[in-house]
Amino acid sequence: MNKVNNIQGLSYVGPEDIVPFENNPFEVRDDEEMKSLIESIREYGILTPLVVSRQGRRGEVIQLVSGHRRLHAAKELGLQVVPVSYATMTPAEIEIAVVDSNLQRERILPSEKAKAYKLKMDAMKKTAGRPSKNVSQVATNSDTATEIGKTLGDSRDQVFRYIRLNYLLPELLKMVDEERIALTPAVELSYLTEDEQKWLLETI
Repeated sequence: MNKVNNIQGLSYVGPEDIVPFENNPFEVRDDEEMKSLIESIREYGILTPLVVSRQGRRGEVIQLVSGHRRLHAAKELGLQVVPVSYATMTPAEIEIAVVDSNLQRERILPSEKAKAYKLKMDAMKKTAGRPSKNVSQVATNSDTATEIGKTLGDSRDQVFRYIRLNYLLPELLKMVDEERIALTPAVELSYLTEDEQKWLLETI
């Protein structure tokens, strides 16, 4: 998991003052797990503080790093304040942390993994630059995919296959999530033009 720098002590902030990560690849769903989380917080409170980072020129933005589901549950319960820990992080480090803090979920949709892998890869390029040697048949000049895939046991090439799903039309990507289209053919479809994908969708 990405190292979070300079975690500070516990503070309390109003849920409405916290800005969720705008490009969060992981959907906060009102499912059975959320219902269980809400009931747990109702009974015991939030046991693990949310991780936030001050952003903006004057640090006026309280950016959520970890705890999107807990924040959603707190809003559903109408809590006035939630426990937070502040971390000193750059925007790119926040992007990496958002991905890492969610990859341990029990169920991750292919579309979520696709967006998460791309987000983390782009963020890692910002922080570390691009290696010059091409080391994968399906990769670009980046060798960050090996590290990214370690969390879920995906190979470098598998990481790039998931990233290719971002080139699918939303309707086709939804079919992948619904297991109506398997990963390998979905990757092949991602190389079709937008018009070709629309034609395919109409045919289906």
